Amino acid sequence: MTKKELLALAKGQKVEFINVLFTDILGVLKGITIPASKLEDAIEQNVWFDGSSIEGFARISESDMYLKLDLDTFKIIPWSKSTRAVTALIIADVFMPDGSPFEGDPRGILKRQLEIAKKMGYAFNTGPELEFFLFKKSEDGTLHALPHDSAGYFDQASDLGTEIRKEMTFALHELGIDVEALHHEVAVGQHEIDFKYDNALKCADIVMMMKYTLKSIAMKYDLHCTFMPKPIAGINGSGMHVHQSLFSLDGKKNLMHDPKGEYQLSDLAKQYSAGQLVHIRAMNAILNPTVNSYKRLVVGYEAPVYVAWGQRNRSALIRIPRITKGREKAVRAELRCPDPTANPYLAFAVMLASGLDGIKKKMKAPAPVEENIFEFTDETAAARGITTVAKNLMDAIEELKKDKVVQEALGTFTVDKLVEAKTAEWDSYRLSVTQWELDRYLEVY
Repeated sequence: MTKKELLALAKGQKVEFINVLFTDILGVLKGITIPASKLEDAIEQNVWFDGSSIEGFARISESDMYLKLDLDTFKIIPWSKSTRAVTALIIADVFMPDGSPFEGDPRGILKRQLEIAKKMGYAFNTGPELEFFLFKKSEDGTLHALPHDSAGYFDQASDLGTEIRKEMTFALHELGIDVEALHHEVAVGQHEIDFKYDNALKCADIVMMMKYTLKSIAMKYDLHCTFMPKPIAGINGSGMHVHQSLFSLDGKKNLMHDPKGEYQLSDLAKQYSAGQLVHIRAMNAILNPTVNSYKRLVVGYEAPVYVAWGQRNRSALIRIPRITKGREKAVRAELRCPDPTANPYLAFAVMLASGLDGIKKKMKAPAPVEENIFEFTDETAAARGITTVAKNLMDAIEELKKDKVVQEALGTFTVDKLVEAKTAEWDSYRLSVTQWELDRYLEVY
């Protein structure tokens, strides 16, 4: 979109404000709101802000930074159209005062990795599937881990979230997001809305817009939408399975497809998947970035724990979906361990870097596993030479500190900030006294 087209659109839609959005390294959406009268200046002169107050951004001594608007991401916020203050959103990249891209900008990190893939002749597409919970608010406005319905997987009659998901979908459509399916998930109060795959940068932008949208629509129903991986013990948690494919730069050929290959996979696809299997424990620090993430990654709740791949096996860490004749472009690898607390820009960047490392080194994928891995024990897996993902956040951080490929994808600045922030998070968790401990030990001892 050109500046002229954007300004005309904003004027025609009577936009009064624009939310200029970006993310910190933890994947938390940040933004600055400007009046529509300042939009042209923002396009030409950028939007300056104090980066020292943002997690993982600049130090006090170099706090001045600016946001460069990506005009192609301009969208009218649907639920603001009926108000006096019609508001739009636009996603921005973060720059330093000297005009250089900020090395810790998650969107910029993904862009750099996509450029590496482009030089190798690959376009990287992703299709993330976000699961989420809707919770009730109590009369005093506080949140409680009580799901608002009692439905199960694909249920209709007992699913109180049907109309809410439809309204969420209408809003996503107005934002230009191509929703493909919406349904109730396995756990009570759990839902999923899937959108069409696209290039990784656009999909990462969509993930952030989708979180923003779903939370806003839930608030209209006095509900809270959470992407926390494991909000309730004893039931399934929320994941963000990511479908991945490498295409030719012209978008015409799926380079992961070989009609004569195992599961119709090319050698390139197997090398790519092998790279992710090798680097997965360091990737966990990015794909599963919270203490709570590892409450989901346990045996028995449909979350992949063992490092293996296959097709018929939905318990595999990397699954190769079946492809019908005539849909060869849909050949892809589905990574099933990420959860929706992951920063999508960083997640896609390390996934791509790990896969490209497998291609560069021509890594050989292990034999596929088609048994139900959910029924494996650690001993069973070890006997088959199958390892596990990281056991907890600190385990993942320690692996990140040793993995040069994942570190290089993120950059030294971002790795240092992540290690610092996540070590502090782990220490806070480690030193806290939980209700479980009180219930278990207080009266017994």
